[in-house]
Amino acid sequence: MGIPQAIVPALREHLATYVQDDPGALLFPGAKGGPLRRSGFNTRTRWVDVVKEMGLPGLHFHDLRHTGNMLAAESGAGLKDLMARMGHDNVRAAMIYQHAIRGADKTITDAIDRHIGEAAGDQDEQGPSVLGW
Repeated sequence: MGIPQAIVPALREHLATYVQDDPGALLFPGAKGGPLRRSGFNTRTRWVDVVKEMGLPGLHFHDLRHTGNMLAAESGAGLKDLMARMGHDNVRAAMIYQHAIRGADKTITDAIDRHIGEAAGDQDEQGPSVLGW
């Protein structure tokens, strides 16, 4: 899966600050270097305090995944590509995100308009277009 270049500097900083220089090191270690447990996540990361300081009280960690999935769906990616990126093996989850971005319909409509406009322009110059107009 590709990583957006915009977040690479933050990832490098995280790796340099929190991850041991060991091939088997965890990317998000717990307090004692072991796995970060779900039960200790908010305390270890100060999540509640940090999101409040950012002016985003009530933001949950999983909301970040949802945002990433929405941005991926807005890109116009197909169902199979969204499923692969999200790590899902059924279409239901990917379709939820595709339905949530109703704005894609305008993009599709605009593309159809451009094609029709181009075909109409061809008709003026070369006679009837492939559309028969």
